Amino acid sequence: MLEHVDDYTRECLAIEVDISLPGLRVAQMLQRLAELRGLPKSIIVDDGPEFAGRALDAWAYQVGVKLSFIRPGKPVENAYIESFNGKFRDECLNEHWLISLRQAKSLIEGWRVEYNTERPHSALGYLTPEQFAQAHRQQRFLTLDSMSVPY
Repeated sequence: MLEHVDDYTRECLAIEVDISLPGLRVAQMLQRLAELRGLPKSIIVDDGPEFAGRALDAWAYQVGVKLSFIRPGKPVENAYIESFNGKFRDECLNEHWLISLRQAKSLIEGWRVEYNTERPHSALGYLTPEQFAQAHRQQRFLTLDSMSVPY
């Protein structure tokens, strides 16, 4: 699984679920998100194998996005994503027996939508990520350099 979370709005923009996620798939996912939301200035990633290949580097270079890597073994450098992953595990993955890829995709997408639309965050003034992003888009305050990818 690959989660794409905006570290400013706390929106979970996508969760890519599959048996394997090579760098090309990561680049394609990011391109789809860029077409919907625009390009960020930078993306934070860890040292996972899906980020180590040339496909992601080539995509980032081509579109002018800086890739920022956290240091190996230093998840605290991306603490928000670690917290998000813990909630995702506790509230979604550990609550269900996932018996097929299709079922996993459906359950995970349902959790993602609920997370964005029904879960207020104290860091966002007790707004949901969707409400916060919408309010800031209306004020044209939301910048596109706030997106990060956990892994």
